[in-house]
Amino acid sequence: MTSCNRCRRQVEPTFRYCPHCAAPQRRKIVELFRAHARLAFDRGKGLRVSRYLATDDGERHVRFSVWNREGVAQAAVSLDEDEAQRLGRFLLETAPDAQEAATAILHQNDH
Repeated sequence: MTSCNRCRRQVEPTFRYCPHCAAPQRRKIVELFRAHARLAFDRGKGLRVSRYLATDDGERHVRFSVWNREGVAQAAVSLDEDEAQRLGRFLLETAPDAQEAATAILHQNDH
């Protein structure tokens, strides 16, 4: 068990937020995404996305880094929260299921 940085109560190490005061327990959350398997030029590469929950200056952000086949970051860029949310909306709104739903609604309105 570890202690919460804010309230000092006991918290399981796997918790992202303190169950007592809701303070973030991790400075960042990281997820790795594999490149498209059928695109030969991207095979073995990956995208690492880090959401910084708390920083020393209080500036939350999302950072994307592109990793090569050797496991070295080749490029990185950070987005502020507004841009990260805009990216999320873009991905959701342009997903094939969203496009199919929008097309079905349009065709229903034509009749």
